[in-house]
Amino acid sequence: MINKLLSSSGFKRISIFVLIALVLYAMQSMINLILLTFIFAFLMDRLVQFIEKKIPLNRKLIVVTSYACIVGLLSYGLVMYLPMIAGEITALIKQLTAFYTSKHDNIFLNYVVKRLEEIKISSYLEQGFTFVLKYFTDISKITLQVLLALLLSLFFLLEKPRLIEFTKKFKTSKIAPFYAEIEFFAQKFVRTFGKVIEAQLIIAVVNCILTTISLWLLDFPQLGGLSIMIFVLGLIPVAGVIISLIPLVIIAYSIGGLMKVLYVGIAIMIIHGVEAYILNPNLMSSKTNLPVFYTFIVLIFSEHFFGIWGLIIGIPVFVFLLDVLEVTETKSDIKKT
Repeated sequence: MINKLLSSSGFKRISIFVLIALVLYAMQSMINLILLTFIFAFLMDRLVQFIEKKIPLNRKLIVVTSYACIVGLLSYGLVMYLPMIAGEITALIKQLTAFYTSKHDNIFLNYVVKRLEEIKISSYLEQGFTFVLKYFTDISKITLQVLLALLLSLFFLLEKPRLIEFTKKFKTSKIAPFYAEIEFFAQKFVRTFGKVIEAQLIIAVVNCILTTISLWLLDFPQLGGLSIMIFVLGLIPVAGVIISLIPLVIIAYSIGGLMKVLYVGIAIMIIHGVEAYILNPNLMSSKTNLPVFYTFIVLIFSEHFFGIWGLIIGIPVFVFLLDVLEVTETKSDIKKT
């Protein structure tokens, strides 16, 4: 019975999956580089495939031109707008700090601030500022990781056909059973994780553009810093909208009182409606239509184990696991929804 269990395909698949997870855990110091390389390679490959369908050019020429354009735009944006955005973020932090430290005429606001003081919100703010300062201190390390990820993804796309042919040789090697399982997980990973990340990125960009336009119409200050905050938080499913709403409401009350807060709330509700009823159904598969409770549980645990990355990759990883476990909606479930 034990021999039958050990020789079963299910046991082998689970064992190899656990082994892969342990290897990734052992390489956790390189997880940023691994994830960035995969995300850049996947997104740029999708872009190259799209351009190939529209313009019949040599694939390597398209890859090199696409990377040159992306790197050029990023460099131009950093040189031209980074000082301005840094100043706006500083002003935004000062504005939020001034709101927290000043007294208000509104009894409800005073009560909220008092409750925040009781739960020692200042210590959390201090931790947040320490985290931001640490990242700015390690900016050279992060920049190096991004450049390495771009370079690795460029080499991958330039030699993609050759890499595929070379990798297929492992099918007839002595590690063929091991390769077969890795191929199974790799296909599932690209089909679920990659596409969910792509969908999250598109939703974050659309959400950022619509929200920035709304804030511009409402005469909000520091639009550059706010747009970056909205884009980054937009990568976090569901929770990102709630988190971004807190500073927006504070700024709205500071510049225009309760009426401005009401306008911001209406604008965010409309944008969230566009995201929930138009973007999500068209970009996300049925497997990513998770209940809100599951979404928050996954985000809490993934943030605990993976840190900031967990908030972004938690849902894609969970969807990947659902796909591996073949957790799908039945016809009766679809009729009910």
